[in-house]
Amino acid sequence: MNKLADGIIGHYERHALAWDADRACSPWNDRPWHDRFVAMLSKGARVLDLGCGSGSPVANHMATQGFRITGIDSSPTLISLCMDRLPDHDWIIADMRRLSLARSFEGILAWDSFFHLSHYDQRKMFEVFAAHAAPAALLMFNAGPGHGEAIGTYRGDPLYHASLDPAEYGELLAGIGFDVVAHVANDERAGGRTVWLARRRK
Repeated sequence: MNKLADGIIGHYERHALAWDADRACSPWNDRPWHDRFVAMLSKGARVLDLGCGSGSPVANHMATQGFRITGIDSSPTLISLCMDRLPDHDWIIADMRRLSLARSFEGILAWDSFFHLSHYDQRKMFEVFAAHAAPAALLMFNAGPGHGEAIGTYRGDPLYHASLDPAEYGELLAGIGFDVVAHVANDERAGGRTVWLARRRK
């Protein structure tokens, strides 16, 4: 399983253009959560988008609301698409697990990316969240409904997913000073995703 988890970076670079094309043709079925995230941010907020992909539709949506986006992705191809589409924002080729920007953000998003990390790496990511969170920062990520690992496929290529137990996510959030605002498992309004939305204590 760990080998498949370690292969996620290569997977997305191999399929970057196909993934972008498929995303463009698919309905944006998770938009209600992104609208909620946007509505809770202050005007002109700085947002860290971890696993930003090609920037469409999520980063583009946030940019149109006047937020300043810093997008992180391990795929050079996906980052190049972001640069072409949203040149006025910041795009960085990097592994989110080792991110250290020495900057803080009012919003942190790890959407359809965080759940590709192993259990160990997911736990360590809470240190990354904390290091980049401004006071009262908003954090949103999606995972699975319960502890486990699963292997999906994309264009015939194995695609790793993992999740911790909900109680552990709650403990990890509390441990870095975040309170859960909302948590919904298998949300039909978001394509069956399990979502966590949390706010850092002031």
